[in-house]
Amino acid sequence: MSTKPSSGRLRRALRRLAATPDELEADDLLSESESQGCRQIVGLGDRELVTIFGHLKNVSLAPRAGTPTLEAVLYDGSGDVTLVWLGRRTIAGIKPGANLVASGRVSCHDQRRVIYNPRYELRV
Repeated sequence: MSTKPSSGRLRRALRRLAATPDELEADDLLSESESQGCRQIVGLGDRELVTIFGHLKNVSLAPRAGTPTLEAVLYDGSGDVTLVWLGRRTIAGIKPGANLVASGRVSCHDQRRVIYNPRYELRV
């Protein structure tokens, strides 16, 4: 029996050694997203009902027409989507670096993907 590793496993190991930290993080997020049964952000189209997984890159308060609005950018390794909660200043657990699964309808505005008032579950 051969103890030689398969070429696919060796190729992955070499690629991980040569990858930047950002590429490693993207690979880890994509594999976690796949294990959660979620879609990749890069392929989302306008008006699609989706469930996505990722981590929050940043969270900010951005008032719209005098109403408080909490915005968070969710990144899954393939791309990002802005999650917008209308009428909220803060939400417990929604902070940069948090992992979550979000569900909602994607809307495309000015070449960026947005989900308004998504359902979400924080993941550890």
